[in-house]
Amino acid sequence: MANWKLTAEDRFEIEDLYARYAWGIDLADEDLVCSVFAQDGWFDHLWQGRVQGHDAILENFRSLWTDRQSWWYGRQHIQNTKLFTEREEEGEVDVKLFFQILQYNVDYNNNFVFGIGTRQDHLTKKEGRWLFQSLHVNAWNSFDQVPWKGPLVIKGRPKYQMAPVPEHADRA
Repeated sequence: MANWKLTAEDRFEIEDLYARYAWGIDLADEDLVCSVFAQDGWFDHLWQGRVQGHDAILENFRSLWTDRQSWWYGRQHIQNTKLFTEREEEGEVDVKLFFQILQYNVDYNNNFVFGIGTRQDHLTKKEGRWLFQSLHVNAWNSFDQVPWKGPLVIKGRPKYQMAPVPEHADRA
């Protein structure tokens, strides 16, 4: 148990940090992305793995912004339901949260939920401002990635069953 507590001002600054992160990554703003990570901070992304430092983090995002632009353009990362745990050393906080990614689809001109999951972040207060020391993405893309704590009675997703064809449907 830490001997210190986050203040209301700290929590406000941390919420601002998360907003700056989302605006930076969702609009390909390199300066904003760099401004939210500690110089030696690391980023762990499901598809790209763990990288450390501003240059490596930017290289990862540039790849997403350009190589996969048709499915990155128009994203909104929503980060919510945060749980804060102060570490022993003052100015060090762990944050667990849920996230959702909303996506504008450029090919079909519509919107959808691209993904959901959890994150485990370590924040540090350096030179008077909160920064990501580490950010770990746990995107739920398989049954075992949901961090369920209670009894689990389902064994996997049910087998797909085709709905019956309505009586009025054209059966041609």
